[in-house]
This record gives sequence, C-alpha cells and structure tokens, in this order.
Amino acid sequence: MSRDLIEALISGAPYASQLGIRLVETEPDRAVLEMPFKESLVTIADIVHGGAISSLIDTAATAAAWSVTELPENPRGTTVALTVNFVAAAKGVDLTASARVIRRGRSLCYCDIEVVTPAGDLVAKGLVTYKLG
Repeated sequence: MSRDLIEALISGAPYASQLGIRLVETEPDRAVLEMPFKESLVTIADIVHGGAISSLIDTAATAAAWSVTELPENPRGTTVALTVNFVAAAKGVDLTASARVIRRGRSLCYCDIEVVTPAGDLVAKGLVTYKLG
C-alpha cells in the first residue's frame, strides 16, 4: 500500500483539490479524509452542500479501495455505485470521512463511509461500490 500514491490520486484530482480534501490516515482497507469548511461549499447560510459531502464520501471510498498491500500493474479504478444518506446538516464545520472496505472481490470493493463533524456528530452515511483493476 502506498500512502504517497493515494495522496497523489487526491491532490491530482482537480475537483478534490478544489474541495480541499486531504488524506489523514490510511491502512489496509481503511482511509480517513478531511474536508475543511469553505464558503464556496455552502448551499444556503452556512450549510455544507450535499454534493460536496457526497464527493467527500466518494473520494474516501476511493482511498480505502486503493489501500491494499499490492496494487495491480497499471492500476485504474472507478466508482460503480454511490448511495448517500444524509443524517444531519453540516453547519459551518470541517468534516471527516472514515471509509472502510467491508468486502473485497476480484475487482469490486464494497465500502462503508461515515462523515462526522469535529464533535463526532454523524452527518452522512455512504455505501460505495468501487471497481479497482
């Protein structure tokens, strides 16, 4: 597993960079990412837009899927399915996404993601199917 590769994936993605997403930690089948609050992520007042939260979930799942001890030669991947359930509004706060691979097949990874505030309040839950090849 290469933390450097995962960080390069995130920083090399213009959209994730624009959102300010960064890798906090990773281990096999697990990744933690942060997205700082920015006015540009607001939908109304100080509420973080659901699309930004969904993007954080997708990026966290990608990082978890790539958190393996050995990657295939010339690795590539894509999100196959994304489900997001919003539990509470994120009001003017940084967000942390914790992603874990709950099942890994030959090429598909099934990931469970939780997004929380700094106080630990749950904002959203995500399920992502990611194809890594």
